[in-house]
Amino acid sequence: MAQRLLPIVLLSTAAAATACGGGGERARPVHGTAPAEIAGVGYTADELAQALLVHVPGYRRAGEPDAGEYGTLKAVQNAARLQRDTVLDKPQCGTSRPGGAVDVDAPAALVTFARKGMTVTETLMGMPAADAEKQVNARVPADCLTFRTRVGSHRADHRVVETPKGEIGEGSRTVGIATVSGAAHARTWYVVFRGRHYLATITLYGPTATRAEAERLARASRAHAAKILP
Repeated sequence: MAQRLLPIVLLSTAAAATACGGGGERARPVHGTAPAEIAGVGYTADELAQALLVHVPGYRRAGEPDAGEYGTLKAVQNAARLQRDTVLDKPQCGTSRPGGAVDVDAPAALVTFARKGMTVTETLMGMPAADAEKQVNARVPADCLTFRTRVGSHRADHRVVETPKGEIGEGSRTVGIATVSGAAHARTWYVVFRGRHYLATITLYGPTATRAEAERLARASRAHAAKILP
């Protein structure tokens, strides 16, 4: 079982060190009310769930979509548990995790698609424009572009690449991670983009994951959400 779980652990760990850029500013928590709703322009978790991708060519949906407050999403909770079990050779690179600067009360929705050896996860989070812009503008610290992790007896090396700010949605960032653990190789690409009053993340993971495919999926996510969210 440990061998089967290892790729998921590595994916979570890599995201912990890079996806939100180390040292990102954390949104102030306002319990029971999402920041986007305070601004009077936000979306509910149900509205975000309606805007999730319904179909990804070549993939099958892996279970039902999850929606609610960001901190209650099962995938977010699982990632946090895995992160606690992970030791980084550069502890300063583990101060953020996917959505680490997202208020746990923020409305959110998530769906995952899978095919043999590959997964695509789409997450939509209600967020004020200023906070979403901070996420898009975040960058991986130079000393965190390479790092090593240990989960139990399993060790892995990670190498990060980050592209200049992109133009998907109202601004985007793309981060790629190559992971080597013994003879196993995997690649993860994250595309974070800003929509109107929400932030979206597309995560593409697997041995043949590419930037081009991740950004194509992000554009599809943006196009579909634009049809649903006013």
